[in-house]
Amino acid sequence: MKRAFPACAALALAAAALADNEDLGPKFQVFPADNPWHWDISRHKVHPDSVKIIASMGADAELHPDFGKTYGIPYVVVTAKTKRQKILEWEYGDESDREPYPIPENPPIEGGPDAEGDRHILMLDRDAGMLYELYHVFPVEKKGWKAGSGAIFNLRSNDLRPDNWTSADAAGLPIFPGLVRFEEVERGLVDHAVRFTVRRSRSEHWWPARHHAGRGNDPALPPMGLRVRLKAGFEVKGFSKRNRVILEALKRHGMILADNGSDWFLTGAPDPRWDDEDLGRLRRVKGSDFEVVQSVDEKGKPIYPPRR
Repeated sequence: MKRAFPACAALALAAAALADNEDLGPKFQVFPADNPWHWDISRHKVHPDSVKIIASMGADAELHPDFGKTYGIPYVVVTAKTKRQKILEWEYGDESDREPYPIPENPPIEGGPDAEGDRHILMLDRDAGMLYELYHVFPVEKKGWKAGSGAIFNLRSNDLRPDNWTSADAAGLPIFPGLVRFEEVERGLVDHAVRFTVRRSRSEHWWPARHHAGRGNDPALPPMGLRVRLKAGFEVKGFSKRNRVILEALKRHGMILADNGSDWFLTGAPDPRWDDEDLGRLRRVKGSDFEVVQSVDEKGKPIYPPRR
């Protein structure tokens, strides 16, 4: 079943969840080093339709950091002792992993407990190397939980979901690996692509995406799984040290289109240590400062990073 995701609730507060975004430390590995989230795409060729696709997303539109002190997509670290709970009701159960999920008491919900948006819950079992993600989660009075969809990922494997299966995201990809987290920016290295959204997408998905929720086959529209990178010549000297770390990641690892929402919304985890005013300066980056890379061939097979 295909779904159309609601727009991001960018201004919804998540203050109650901030304490849950535990620092993971530099040694924690989110997927193997050769996973597509970690690819260096700085030497990939520019896609021949790059200008048209960028225009459809808004060449003059601003890059919008959709995270800060009190908003973004939170996550919580769980353990083997965290109670596993069955989801009592699914909206897209035929494309969901229906095993029990380690939902802690009072879990951090995107936007807060009263939010009306995507309401993601991301649960990370650091010891087991497992990631559990749920979309559109609501409590069922004194009984448990209901959700739109859910996906479970082994962070020690490069396995993808079945083709045409959704996840907690429209692209059928995990959310957590694409979040900008304060701790990695503070260390000076974001070693992965970043999740982003657009308002209109094509009814098509490119590897490693597994699913799409677009409307129409206009080749100028971006498909789920589209990879863009900040142009190599973009000058980062006028930005703060933290913002330069983010911008350099966008040059090397780029961004992966993962959901329908607002154009050029860059996703991260909320953290009280963010400087919202400084993050806002990333809006000086425009859509025209990016280019679409040729990440799949004519048969839809992945184009691996060229050897250096």
